[in-house]
Amino acid sequence: MELQFYGATERVTGSSHILRLNGYTVLIDCGLIQGSPEDEALNRLPFPFDPPSINAVVLTHGHIDHSGRLPLLLKHGFKGEVFATPATIDLCKVLLLDSASLGERDAEYRQKHPSTKADKHAEPLYTRDDALRTLNTMTGLPYGKKHQIIPGIFIRFRDAGHILGSALVEVWMTEGDIAKKLVFSGDLGQYGGPILKDPETVEEADAVILESTYGDRLHRNLELTLAEIGEIIRSAGSRNGNILIPSFAIGRSQELLYLFGQYYKEWGLDQWQVFLDSPMAIEASTIYWDYPELYDEEAVAFRNDKSMMPHLKNLHFTPKPEQSKAINAIKSGAIIIAGSGMCNGGRILHHLKHNIERPECSLIMTGFQAEGTLGRSLVDGNREIVLHGKSYKVKAALHTIGGLSAHGDQNDLLRWTGGFMSKPEIFVVHGDKPVKKIFRDSIEERLHLKAVIPAPGDVITF
Repeated sequence: MELQFYGATERVTGSSHILRLNGYTVLIDCGLIQGSPEDEALNRLPFPFDPPSINAVVLTHGHIDHSGRLPLLLKHGFKGEVFATPATIDLCKVLLLDSASLGERDAEYRQKHPSTKADKHAEPLYTRDDALRTLNTMTGLPYGKKHQIIPGIFIRFRDAGHILGSALVEVWMTEGDIAKKLVFSGDLGQYGGPILKDPETVEEADAVILESTYGDRLHRNLELTLAEIGEIIRSAGSRNGNILIPSFAIGRSQELLYLFGQYYKEWGLDQWQVFLDSPMAIEASTIYWDYPELYDEEAVAFRNDKSMMPHLKNLHFTPKPEQSKAINAIKSGAIIIAGSGMCNGGRILHHLKHNIERPECSLIMTGFQAEGTLGRSLVDGNREIVLHGKSYKVKAALHTIGGLSAHGDQNDLLRWTGGFMSKPEIFVVHGDKPVKKIFRDSIEERLHLKAVIPAPGDVITF
């Protein structure tokens, strides 16, 4: 039996790892590579494995950097089942169809407005039909249920606390007289974060494949973060501008609406008009509302006290393009939550064009910004950006809020890893190169566990 590493070994995104035993092959996640145009071009290269040879896929959660190449896998011959939690499947219905639609629109635009000869023949990475076929391969497994997916491999999903339905995966493997247990962390959430439960503790494993997105830093205390958000909103109100919040459609947008509902009076939100300007975030918010059994106790109590979703008197859903465009006529008093979370596409770009050069406006960055993205450029302090081919001066007040991350920080990751009683070997993935090295050293120094940073294509034999 063996484990082979592919995606998310050189970077944060593009998660995919392979298990082989008894003549079968299982893929853990199949994510898109995200970041710079050069990074995203890698998605068009052939898979580093043979798609028809994959017997099953195990999906940790719906985020595109974990699920986004599944339709491409089917296009290239995969015919097995994809196992995920029911909530993950519901979110994938939104995410994969949106990803396909974006690809189709981009290809159509390049064909009509070619800048190179290749653009005249541009094709999407996959289509909506490909995404729909992918959804038909998905089988839902609830948390806590042990299930055999192929001969010799049982899996069990446990709550990872990252986004709705996110799972860490226990994998039991038996080949002849050899029996091993692996645990894939997927993406782990923060302890004490809003809405979702904390990551579940697992005590036994021979090896752990562990994410390290924030393995080199600590998030700001949540109470201080909430106080900071309230102060930003009050300050922006006195300057008579708008607030832009680039936000991931899944997870972050729902957390923001939840917090806005909780702190409606305290933050003076009755003085604002709040716009959720993302069709995908609107759909995802409805899905979140349908899974109260996955909430923590505080969120359950808050939900039970409300008769509508979400509870904001001045919230406007703007799914249609003309509704989104109309927001830009508002010069003051609008809080605009729009995708994408890293500012590398989506409606936030249009709102930036109308607000980024206005000193009275504010821009709140609330999530991880991958290298090569516009969001990372803003967070790094660049004072001039390019939007749709035109340069804009960054004059709006920029605020980076770390405490709301859907990813656990170094202490959260070490706390979860410290729950193992069996002293497993740790394989550090899903992080920028310097971050992985810092996190590996922290694991060895603080937990006294052996930690390894695998390279793409590395094989571990058990």
